[in-house]
Amino acid sequence: MKATRPAVALAVILLGVTASAQQPSSSSQVREADRMLSAGDIAGATAALRKIVASAPASFDARLLLGRALDLDAKHTEARVQLEEAIRLAADDQRTTALTALGISYAFESKPDEAARYYQRAFDADVQADDRATAAGRANALGRIYLESGNARKAEEWYRTGYEMSKKIPGLPAQQAALWEMRWHNAMGRIAARRGQTKAAQEHAAAVKALLDRGGNEGQAIFYPYLLGYIAFFAKDYRRAADELAKGDQADPFVLGLLGQAYQKLGDRAKAEGYFRQVMATSDHTINSAFARPLARAFLR
Repeated sequence: MKATRPAVALAVILLGVTASAQQPSSSSQVREADRMLSAGDIAGATAALRKIVASAPASFDARLLLGRALDLDAKHTEARVQLEEAIRLAADDQRTTALTALGISYAFESKPDEAARYYQRAFDADVQADDRATAAGRANALGRIYLESGNARKAEEWYRTGYEMSKKIPGLPAQQAALWEMRWHNAMGRIAARRGQTKAAQEHAAAVKALLDRGGNEGQAIFYPYLLGYIAFFAKDYRRAADELAKGDQADPFVLGLLGQAYQKLGDRAKAEGYFRQVMATSDHTINSAFARPLARAFLR
């Protein structure tokens, strides 16, 4: 018996629905690629994301994640192509995420002025939205990029911008005000250490300790040994640097990378290698990773 035209049309529609149900959506594929990346499978995540971008070129999430994965694989030029496209595709509430990702991409190569172009845009958007806390954090992040790229003057300018912005946050509780004060002294301590001003750096560290001892910001305690280790490292007291940093956050690639450098300076290649391998096992696309991974990759090459 010959099928009627409506029946054929219905069958085609049903077949299309079935086929669509069998094909994972690009969003579910991106989530799976993100899971792979988080698990440290950078090559697998990159391959999967290339396929997603080929089939869904307007996917903001796929472009953003592919750019991050490529950065982690030291393919920064290609990463920036994807991140620029992510900025173009971004909705209003996604744009600052893409802008800071591109800024971090430049941090991987210690190009702070290039990073600043994108962080400035994100910072300006925060100010326009009257989101002063986010703007203050954004300024601090750019200060960090300048500091770890070796430009202490610009680092201090941006950290000061963040500190002054924090004072404009309306209704800031005393505990939060103390937190921003700690961040300021932590930053100034690291800047002083970079400048070889060890005494000044230690004074800022003492101010951090006094603020911690007041209570209310116990979650910040893990950053104190990191600060002490940082100061010791730039004072060339590598033994103390290693001892202090070992008390810091052992999931932080920057802390791990500084530990690797300290043991490298101490002539303990085996321990240095162990810490640098831990750096390479992390897969966060952050400022901390941006300054730790290139050193680790160069050591392990």
